Amino acid sequence: MAKRLCVALLAGGRSGEREVSLKGGEEVYRALDRNSYEVRRYDPAVDLVRLAADAAEIDVAFIILHGPFGEDGAMQGFLDMLGIPYQGAGVMGSAMAMDKNIAKVMYRRAGLLVPDWRMAEKSQIDSPGELIEQLGLPAVIKPLHQGSSLGMSIPATAGEMSKGLRTAFEFDGQVMVEEFIRGREITGGVLGNDELTALPLVEIIPGEDYKFFDYEAKYRPGASKEVCPAEFDPETTARAQQCALAAHRVLNLAVYSRTDMIVNEAGIFVLETNTIPGMTPTSLLPQAAAAHGLSFPLLIERLLELAMQKG
Repeated sequence: MAKRLCVALLAGGRSGEREVSLKGGEEVYRALDRNSYEVRRYDPAVDLVRLAADAAEIDVAFIILHGPFGEDGAMQGFLDMLGIPYQGAGVMGSAMAMDKNIAKVMYRRAGLLVPDWRMAEKSQIDSPGELIEQLGLPAVIKPLHQGSSLGMSIPATAGEMSKGLRTAFEFDGQVMVEEFIRGREITGGVLGNDELTALPLVEIIPGEDYKFFDYEAKYRPGASKEVCPAEFDPETTARAQQCALAAHRVLNLAVYSRTDMIVNEAGIFVLETNTIPGMTPTSLLPQAAAAHGLSFPLLIERLLELAMQKG
């Protein structure tokens, strides 16, 4: 009988997305076939010493961590030092994708269309007039290094802009204000290392109670509608998939990614790229993989294969 692969499953962590991480970790744990894998679970909030002590016995890590200390290159660097391969981008790619400002600079370098943006200063919380003049209203406020729309808002008035900036700066010392682009919100998954596959697109339609795909709209059952494959003509589909591939390449990513975009009559605007997408069977990337023919357990197996093959 072949030796089982020893998988370190990392979930939890210290970011604001801890609960989402733990839920995803539980789903991955259930999906891994115990005949093929020995699964050891670690919560990086408390288990880093144990993980380091076990490193010589671990074949590969599966990271289900979102936000700071998990998706930003910190955990990736730790695993590199331990000599443990893992699914997803390395230190540089993780850090670039997590920094929304740097990611947008790189998207533009790749010829991708992005919403205009400015980096906000704390002094503008009570005097947002310059930001409003440059970007208009409504606008989009985003903490620079958060995921799951934490601290994000779409202000429509100067008062809402001030309130949104104040909230965003509570989540992050750096805050971006972005031009609001109306259109259809989609996400495009990419799978592979040297040879990349663009997965079917998913369109995200938040419920009527939500201004945008915020934290509650993402994770409350039934709060949003997701259409996969997204209903676009073949040309638009192909263009959006090419955008996802271009974003993946320019950010130096590996194994998989998921890029969020807005489609309207002016074109396809790239918003941001997730290097560790949500990982429950109903999450966006697993939905796209299922439409491509990869069930959730098969997707997990494929990601582990790609992790072991990663250069």
